[in-house]
Amino acid sequence: MTKSTRFLLVVALLLMVLTSAVLYYSSAVFLQLFIAFALAYILNPAVGFIERRGLGRLPSILLVFCLALLLGGGFTVFLLVSLADEFSRMQVNLPAYVSHLYEITPPVIKGYLGVETPDRLVLRLNELLEQARTAAPALLKPLLLFVRQALTSTVGVVLTLLGYLIVPVYLFYLLFDLPRLKQFVESYIPLRFRPAYGATLAEIDGVLSGFVRGQLSVCGILAVLYSTGLYIIGIDLAIAIGTLAGVAFIIPYVGTIVGITLSLVMALLKYNDIMHPLLCLGWIGLVQLLEGTVLTPKIVGNRVGLHPLVAIVSLLIGGQLFGIIGMLLAVPVSAVLQVFLRSLSEQYHGSDFYRGE
Repeated sequence: MTKSTRFLLVVALLLMVLTSAVLYYSSAVFLQLFIAFALAYILNPAVGFIERRGLGRLPSILLVFCLALLLGGGFTVFLLVSLADEFSRMQVNLPAYVSHLYEITPPVIKGYLGVETPDRLVLRLNELLEQARTAAPALLKPLLLFVRQALTSTVGVVLTLLGYLIVPVYLFYLLFDLPRLKQFVESYIPLRFRPAYGATLAEIDGVLSGFVRGQLSVCGILAVLYSTGLYIIGIDLAIAIGTLAGVAFIIPYVGTIVGITLSLVMALLKYNDIMHPLLCLGWIGLVQLLEGTVLTPKIVGNRVGLHPLVAIVSLLIGGQLFGIIGMLLAVPVSAVLQVFLRSLSEQYHGSDFYRGE
């Protein structure tokens, strides 16, 4: 190894350490950039498609921005109107929920809580409301003090809020400069490694696009299916539960758990039977069967190719180390690592050491 090569390796290592330290101590800014980069990765194919039809890069980005804002705004208005209507109906049914909850509560728990009769339950609820009303000012004082100190003594809070407001600006510049960014990165790859780099990068792009765009499409379809089925069954907050379960499915298996739990709770509170909880369970199970056999294979495909056990372990490790962000990134990061491991395995099987030459 020559002196210049050693020098370049040392410089590269120092830059990696410095970058890691900057990212660690500015995690909020990194999260904003990550959100912008993820959105740019999702929207870039649409921009490229319009650009190939003869429109320039800048008009294509502006058109995609307008379409995304229009769709996002329409969905938000629809969701808010639906949720407001559902919550108003739920408020009307709230006394029936309390009465039914009292009926299905085991006597042991009633005795432990001191609500052996409905009158005692009403009295107990009034006591809890009065205690909450009395304790509210005492609980709010530390919170207000903390907020005031944070806003007056920490510029970081203001900068963080400002950073999230300018995420669209990050997104615009990333979309505009993605081709040049790719060329910039390629310019530092040694010429003898560029064919392998291009093949590996294409495989990684296929894996990530297959997961990110496909998973988002699956989440949207699941949200519609969950909401429609629960609404037909007669579950209150059907749209809220279905949408939440569909969005949560971006973390594999989490959306299913959320949908089953919330729908069963609402079915047990509203109906005094076993049929409606079973209908909820059956519908979510049917949708999951459809997702596993039709939606994911057709939309996401087998490009991710992670074994279910590997995906579950990745989710648990990511959640343990980095919380919700770790769970969100666990599957795509594991899929990218699998690409590198597959490439390393191919090199090993083609080496003289493996073949004994």
